[in-house]
Amino acid sequence: MINAVVCGALGRMGTTVGRFVNEADDMTLCGGVDIKPGSFFGIPVVESGKIDELLNSAKPDVLIDFTTANAAVGNVKAASRAGTAVIVGTTGFSDAQREELRRVIEGRIPAVISSNFSIGVNIYWQLLRDAARLLKEYDVELIEAHHRYKKDAPSGTAKTILQILEQEIGARKKVYGREGMAERGNEIGVHVVRGGDIVGDHSVLFSGNFETITLSHRAYDRSVFASGAVRAARWVVGKPPGIYGMDDVLGLAKRTP
Repeated sequence: MINAVVCGALGRMGTTVGRFVNEADDMTLCGGVDIKPGSFFGIPVVESGKIDELLNSAKPDVLIDFTTANAAVGNVKAASRAGTAVIVGTTGFSDAQREELRRVIEGRIPAVISSNFSIGVNIYWQLLRDAARLLKEYDVELIEAHHRYKKDAPSGTAKTILQILEQEIGARKKVYGREGMAERGNEIGVHVVRGGDIVGDHSVLFSGNFETITLSHRAYDRSVFASGAVRAARWVVGKPPGIYGMDDVLGLAKRTP
């Protein structure tokens, strides 16, 4: 059995991940961490300041984190101290925070870090890479939409898309929304929507004269991210220390940033 602790346990994603772990035949939910103590699925949730105590007592095989950037860095540090593998689905990290994560992970624990754990999104990224390579001369626009409570913009998934586009079509200026009088140049337009309970929509438009090709992915439920994270949790336990991506988990060609 794989023992798992979930960080952000009382949040929307944490609760969904906890449900998937709790219902899995080969996994045991052995604790949760959140800003305030509580419980989920009959399992105690400790406040974040007590994460070291939880990891030392529960001795989980893997820690799954869907929190905020600042909280995630602290949680991964605690996992590193305890020798616990990690799954990180949190987004919004600064460059300094990403470097800090690398420092505490490499040579110490195995970790799967991804801006999106949906299996479909990871395949979508591969398709986008192929399309961008073939459509370098087209105008490119990126549109992403999430629920009204999502704080980081553009989304982590959108930033990964921009990295993929830049690798395939070269560096282009990013224009975040448009207003006023200005002709379109050789930029990538980036448009962010926040509203209601939108789980996650991402579309890339490649527009040329007389035609437009649109590649889109739409998530209808957070379960798609939770199921991917749990799949990654099964995969990462026992792996050598280092940072992995979902392409490693899924056995895809390692081409996503």
